[in-house]
Amino acid sequence: MRPQSFDGGVDRPKAANGGTTGRVLVIGPYKRVRGDADAIASGGVRNSETRLDEATGLARAIDLVVAEAIIAPLNEIRPATYLGKGKVEEMIGLIKANTADLVVMDCALSPIQQRNLEKEWGTKVLDRTGLILEIFGRRAKTREGSLQVELAHLNYQRSRLVRSWTHLERQRGGFGFMGGPGETQIEADRRMIGERITRLENELKKVQATRRLHRAGRERVPYRVVALVGYTNAGKSTLFNRLTRADVQAADMLFATLDPTLRALTLPHGGKAMLSDTVGFISDLPTMLIAAFRATLEEVMQADVILHVRDISHEDADAQQRDVDSILRQLDIDPENGQRIIEVWNKIDRFDPLERENLANMAARRPAERPVLLVSAETGEGINALLTAIEDRLASTKITLDLAIDASDGAGISWLHRNSEVLDKHLQGGKFVMTVRVDETKSDLTKSKFGAVPSVH
Repeated sequence: MRPQSFDGGVDRPKAANGGTTGRVLVIGPYKRVRGDADAIASGGVRNSETRLDEATGLARAIDLVVAEAIIAPLNEIRPATYLGKGKVEEMIGLIKANTADLVVMDCALSPIQQRNLEKEWGTKVLDRTGLILEIFGRRAKTREGSLQVELAHLNYQRSRLVRSWTHLERQRGGFGFMGGPGETQIEADRRMIGERITRLENELKKVQATRRLHRAGRERVPYRVVALVGYTNAGKSTLFNRLTRADVQAADMLFATLDPTLRALTLPHGGKAMLSDTVGFISDLPTMLIAAFRATLEEVMQADVILHVRDISHEDADAQQRDVDSILRQLDIDPENGQRIIEVWNKIDRFDPLERENLANMAARRPAERPVLLVSAETGEGINALLTAIEDRLASTKITLDLAIDASDGAGISWLHRNSEVLDKHLQGGKFVMTVRVDETKSDLTKSKFGAVPSVH
């Protein structure tokens, strides 16, 4: 559906035939910016139609039927209703014409603004934060994910108890011999939400303690961790499946993957690492969700290498990169740290040969400390080069050793294959002469066990 600009004098859309449960009107209330075209061209401002398309995708991600998607340009934000009085009245006609049961505002509404709009329009209103929370609630499968989403949802709900309904003003009986006015329903609701939040936080602490034990177990092996991050629908799960031959759900929808997944990653020289697929990021991701999922995102925070996967075919690819970088900073990760982050330009199969050559030239001009690799997770193009880059990055903190081991020492050779990357191995005078690469934590053990010496290659 092509979004329709709505700016006062534009003709209203025709009424939809019939009305079904779940019909939604999506409104993009975006502020006008002087010099929009120049700002968008330079990557400074998001394209309004692209923003609306994303909001529409969020609505469809929870199976809502989008009756109409409309851009409502704003000169200024009104404290009471976000939109101006005229636009609020105009939207009443659009809601009736489209028989919409729900209105999604692609912005963050205050509790008062949400209440006032619901009164004016006589229908449920959901802002961007509430919509994302609904999606997360649908997609969370693990115990930890469900707890985190519920915690974020309750914190959001607590701020929405603004006496929208008369039942919130009713009083309950007081305590003690004299009775008294008691507490209003809104106070009771807030108290119950607060109690539930406390219980959830205690349960999450237990789950997080278990996660720390699992991480400690991996560190004893030890496995290096490679984490995928990126804007939602950038192709992280498809790349994850391609790299690990797994079958994680990968779909052309926003937030197809929510709960983190770990799988073994085999590197070109036989070494192993753990690859982590995490929740996708998005612009204006609610702060409460970043806080709630901070424990889940510890896999990213603790990762040895971070692959920032970008949908380089998306028209807002640069703006999406800035959004991801912003969230990484909130997780105390420096997006400029090229020793840790590899940028992966995905979906190059969508470009013709000339465009691919231009992309390759752009990537080649990037500084060495901010490497870029071009791949297609769909077709497998560039995957071998990506695996080599991951191995080289992990190897930068490893030590290469030369050693000679008796050909009859099968246990020792097996140990080396399990605990190191065997770069070279050949038989010479009844002994295997080997060059291996080991983690710093195992270098001393390998030296003492086999008399290995640092390689001079």
